[in-house]
Amino acid sequence: MSSWAAVVVNYEAGDHLLGCVQALTGAGASEVVVVDNGSTDGSTAAVRRECPAAVVIDPGANLGYSRAVNLGTAATTAEFVMVCNPDVVVDPGVWAPVEAAFAADAQLAAVGPRILNPDGSTYPSARRLPSTGDAIGHGALGLVWSKNPFTRRYRELDADPAQARAVDWVSGAALWLRRRALDDVGGWDERFFMYAEDVELGWRLTGSGWHVRYEPAAVVEHVQGVSTAGRPDRMIVEHHRSVYRFADKRWRGPWRVLLPAAALYLSARAGLAVAGRHLLPQVKMPRVDA
Repeated sequence: MSSWAAVVVNYEAGDHLLGCVQALTGAGASEVVVVDNGSTDGSTAAVRRECPAAVVIDPGANLGYSRAVNLGTAATTAEFVMVCNPDVVVDPGVWAPVEAAFAADAQLAAVGPRILNPDGSTYPSARRLPSTGDAIGHGALGLVWSKNPFTRRYRELDADPAQARAVDWVSGAALWLRRRALDDVGGWDERFFMYAEDVELGWRLTGSGWHVRYEPAAVVEHVQGVSTAGRPDRMIVEHHRSVYRFADKRWRGPWRVLLPAAALYLSARAGLAVAGRHLLPQVKMPRVDA
């Protein structure tokens, strides 16, 4: 059986962090590394006390998600590395289907599990890289019509969540990576502080000939938003900033003339999302990573 390590990026996750680490250990992770992004809630103290085998790295500042993942990954040695949020709990048998998927395809770089919301519904974590048209349509309509045709294609909402399939990228909330593939593309892009780093990583992996797969037989539960709930406006802004950064990387040649328009569009959308959250508090706004 292949060994796997787990890297948990923590920020103010409270009691969720300990539950996450305990579940990872119970599921067979040979190494568990927690990278704490400047938490002040004492969440890592419980891990140090209750899970002494886990490694806690405290850089003394908020490094952002990608940089923290790279730091944590560098502290592990296993052939496969899981990256997850601190409010994720894995099922005990989660590794068996993931290991089987990696064994069946030597070019498989990343495997995303079936992510369940607390109510038992499936979060659409396995997606395609959107075309420019779908990205614009999703951005324009997603805040008011979550199941518009553009969003349905981008989020693959019509796919059967019980069926494994090849995808372009999987959510960074929980995924396994083959270390060789990650090394091949140079790790996570540390210019992405928060959001879209998983999209960008999938784009580079598939662009380099590696494969990405959704494997629903591996199941995790994700509370969602534990680390970001305290700063919702900033998270909205960070999300749109990261989307622009990805466009800046992806668009080449004549496409780059669209970047100023993209900046204006994303700034306006971020402003509307923030305003809507304050002016219409009774309306549940879509998650910024939706």
